[in-house]
Amino acid sequence: MHADLSPATQHHAERARDLLAGGVLHHLSADPLLTPRVMVRGAGSRMTDSDGREYIDCYLGSASLVLGHAHPEVVAAVVDQVARGAHFFELTPAALDLAALVIDAVPCAERIKYAMSGTEAVGAAVRVARAHTGKDKFLKFEGAYHGSNEWMLWGYRHAERIDYPHARPDSRGIPESLGQYVLVAPYNDIEATRNIVYAHRNELAAVVAEPLLGNIAPRPGFLDALRQLTRDLAIPLIFDEVVTGFRMALGGAQAYYGVTPDMTALGKSLGGGHPIGALVGRADLMEHFSPERVRRGEAVLHVGTFSGNPVSCAAGAATLRVLQRPGAFERLHALGRMLAEGLREISARQGRATFVMNAGPTVDLWFTDRPVDAYPDNFHADRALARRFRLGLVERGIWAPPGHKMFLSLAHSDADIARTLDAAEASMRAL
Repeated sequence: MHADLSPATQHHAERARDLLAGGVLHHLSADPLLTPRVMVRGAGSRMTDSDGREYIDCYLGSASLVLGHAHPEVVAAVVDQVARGAHFFELTPAALDLAALVIDAVPCAERIKYAMSGTEAVGAAVRVARAHTGKDKFLKFEGAYHGSNEWMLWGYRHAERIDYPHARPDSRGIPESLGQYVLVAPYNDIEATRNIVYAHRNELAAVVAEPLLGNIAPRPGFLDALRQLTRDLAIPLIFDEVVTGFRMALGGAQAYYGVTPDMTALGKSLGGGHPIGALVGRADLMEHFSPERVRRGEAVLHVGTFSGNPVSCAAGAATLRVLQRPGAFERLHALGRMLAEGLREISARQGRATFVMNAGPTVDLWFTDRPVDAYPDNFHADRALARRFRLGLVERGIWAPPGHKMFLSLAHSDADIARTLDAAEASMRAL
């Protein structure tokens, strides 16, 4: 147990150890050098832990709070819906209102199917593609995270180069036999991807891609070429926009980059801080979920008790209505540029070789002397240095834990960015 914990936090930490698997909600923030934090309050760009320490939040619930914490319009929508009823497992005005907003915003969206998470939405998309094409294999890209399921945890995080298009599972408990259905291609390498796709075109049901692969931006023309390749071969293209949806643009990364897939998985910001997932896409593909197909025994089955939950939908609709306002995304992009340019200037002043990625209100920094535009470039970056840098940010009141991108919201102010950069300069100087 950490000696610097207050009695209250010590109590929370002990309960977590006794009650939770591994003593944590997830392993992503369970760095042994990161003193346990129990968050008790969030407002705007800030959150406060059980010891009263306040942080500028640059992780935002894993990119789920594009408006920041406890936005008043989201809170009001949630309170109103809870008073009317928190759950029905039936159609509600909230579910229809959010569906209309999403279909109006997202280029590929002609119909929507709600889910309970982004993981579920991606899984449903692959099932639809298999049903539509009659084929079984799908292709994903190295370093892409599409949720914690058996089909997607291949070629996500590994420490050595893989032999494309084959990879080993990223988790214990996944049968090796499933690997025969999963092809892994190098992101941003259209020639290698084209060769894999053509070699397997007669058995390939779908190509699944994060348009912004985690923290790696697409090279100019890569997504366009991928769209043309899949269109030429009549292979459904699925975008995973769980992170980029309603964050890079109202219509997501597909609107920002001008490349329209056949289906898109959504989540995170879609729920305004409340659990949600959704699959949107072409009407003919989404028809695979129809009751008529169920009656004929030909449907793609997808149902979840809380799919389309009215509280989550009300929060999501309130969030999208704020994002529709003039200047919302200009502001988000300006904040991202301000942070990214500041990090580059700090690195230059201190003589540190870094590569800073900036895509809208998303920023990341590697300690490396070369650009990072493919997953294997990670092998050349100094991860230990990056970890110490991020721990230094947390110590200085900036919630940006090791191993994660930095996300910004409409609640962040110029002063928040300035304070974050001051902390970054001090943390980098202390390395």
